[in-house]
Amino acid sequence: MSVIPYGAWPSPIGAELVASTQVGLAFPQLTASHAYWCEGRPTEGGRVALVRRDGSGATVELGPPGFNLRTRVHEYGGRAYAVRGDLVVGCEMASQSLHRLAPGSAVPLTPPSSGGLRYADLLPDTARRRVLAVREDHRGQGEPVTTLVAVPLDGGPHEGAVLARGHDFFAAPALSADGRRLAWLTWDHPAMPWDETSLWVAALDAAGMPTDVRRLAGGSGESVMQPLWLSDGSLVYASDRSGWWNLWRWDGAGHRALCPMAAEFAGPLWQLGVRWFDALDAGTLVVTIGEEGFGRLALLRIADGDLTPLGPTIVDYGEPSCAAGRVLVLARTVDRPSELRLVEPGSGDVQVLRQAGSLPVDPAWLSQPRSIRFPSRGGRSVQAFYYPPASPEYRAPEGELPPLILRSHGGPTGQGSAGLALALQFWTSRGFAVIDVNYAGSTGFGRDYRRLLDGQWGIVDVEDCIAAAEWLVAQKLADPRRLAIRGGSAAGYTTLCALTFHDTFKAGASHYGIGDLETLARDTHKFESRYLDRLIGLYPERADLYRARSPIHFTDRLSCPVIFFQGLDDLAVPPNQAEAMVAALRAKHLPVAYLAFPGEGHGFRRAETQIRVLEAEHAFFCRIFGITPPDGLAPLEIENLGAGPGS
Repeated sequence: MSVIPYGAWPSPIGAELVASTQVGLAFPQLTASHAYWCEGRPTEGGRVALVRRDGSGATVELGPPGFNLRTRVHEYGGRAYAVRGDLVVGCEMASQSLHRLAPGSAVPLTPPSSGGLRYADLLPDTARRRVLAVREDHRGQGEPVTTLVAVPLDGGPHEGAVLARGHDFFAAPALSADGRRLAWLTWDHPAMPWDETSLWVAALDAAGMPTDVRRLAGGSGESVMQPLWLSDGSLVYASDRSGWWNLWRWDGAGHRALCPMAAEFAGPLWQLGVRWFDALDAGTLVVTIGEEGFGRLALLRIADGDLTPLGPTIVDYGEPSCAAGRVLVLARTVDRPSELRLVEPGSGDVQVLRQAGSLPVDPAWLSQPRSIRFPSRGGRSVQAFYYPPASPEYRAPEGELPPLILRSHGGPTGQGSAGLALALQFWTSRGFAVIDVNYAGSTGFGRDYRRLLDGQWGIVDVEDCIAAAEWLVAQKLADPRRLAIRGGSAAGYTTLCALTFHDTFKAGASHYGIGDLETLARDTHKFESRYLDRLIGLYPERADLYRARSPIHFTDRLSCPVIFFQGLDDLAVPPNQAEAMVAALRAKHLPVAYLAFPGEGHGFRRAETQIRVLEAEHAFFCRIFGITPPDGLAPLEIENLGAGPGS
């Protein structure tokens, strides 16, 4: 093996390969005759296509050429289509209108409103010739109004008749098998859906309107997820009333826990329409179970809660959909691109229907994640995934320690994953070490751990990231002079707090991160407009806390280089957040770089943007840490750094 310093190893995993060799797979749906799924395609400007596969293996896109299937409800969107028999309904991105879809065609069901009306969580009610949906109405003043509506399938475009109103948010409409009862979820400011939701059940009258509406579960700090009717008329749902999102069954007389255990059978509802379990038959559920950052797929026998594994424990299983005794599920592993698997529970046979892409390099180039735990402040034990540098062709000089990139997930109510990410392997294959931290407040570790972030955002998450870096340094797994931290959105805030209020890290990268909490509280969209009440405190009553934890007010403490990336169409974290921080660093004459992207929102979808961001971040860290790769660096202007390679 050739000896080259850490960080400077040549690698076949380039930015173009990272951005262009894989699609995003999401929201699978299985019927007796077809499989459906969404494909996010960076090389097509980030367009999302709806794909259908028949029993022969033939696939076809639904909608006319170029149809972009996305909903903007809550800005984060979610499941933007629904299927029942031959009926396929989906939401088109530009108009936000619902359409009846077929190969090559899309017939509008709602009037185009340029985003004034948005729809998600679609539920066909074919017996009544309508589609139920969560509707977000932006046509008035102030916050948009969210309701549960019914859109007719016939009679021309219609904006939908309101079935339920009076709450800030609606989600997860579910129709019983006989069509006589409807269940749904609601929550109200200041709660987020992982803090508290309510499960409602109603009978439907002759006109299809809800009557005898009553709250079945939730409220008082309980988070309920994904109501699912069974064929016998009982209702299954996930609830964290035990401290973990476990499954419960309501049979009309009472509620019973199906399989109590210290594990998660559901997760945070960042996107509408997410599913964690489904009914295989009258007596069996297919469930996903999260434990210590890894996932299981299992059969759960409703009668006695017995669990039977349905495949090996891997990184993650998601979105199971059952039909005709089979299961379609998303699967993520550490060494393969994401894939859609069709599982036959009876025989155990598994067929891969679609892979996100081929693995374009020899697996020897991949760093294998290690699940670790390390101590942090306050006696916390924190889980993380550590990725050592990995190359089959290069090694570092004896005694040298690798530069470290610390990643933290967004949300901040989210979870890091060990699933194969070529964007991460881009770094490890060049001789960087990477750690992905599930700091206090992360999901997947029970409600008590999740709520450690309450009132402590910008403190405990930062403490845990610093503890991770210091632990790796103590283990001689990272160079203390070359520690970098990077993150997007909420993780961008954690990044900026770590760089501003502490001196552990020597450089950072903020991807659409938050620098001013007061501006965020005033400017952000409805879904997150009261998120900070729990994470920081009431605003403006505790404006002092918002200022005290906002890096923008303490740039005098910032003394290391930072690069910023920002989508100019971002409504979740508006561009003024990045621009204010950049201006502050310029005023201090600190090394700073800023790349802004027109047409990009909260998260970068276009391949050309993803390529530029990864190459620029690489060039930034290399130049700051004095790393000179033999294959050169992408051009990048770093203000206040002076002339040098790549300037």
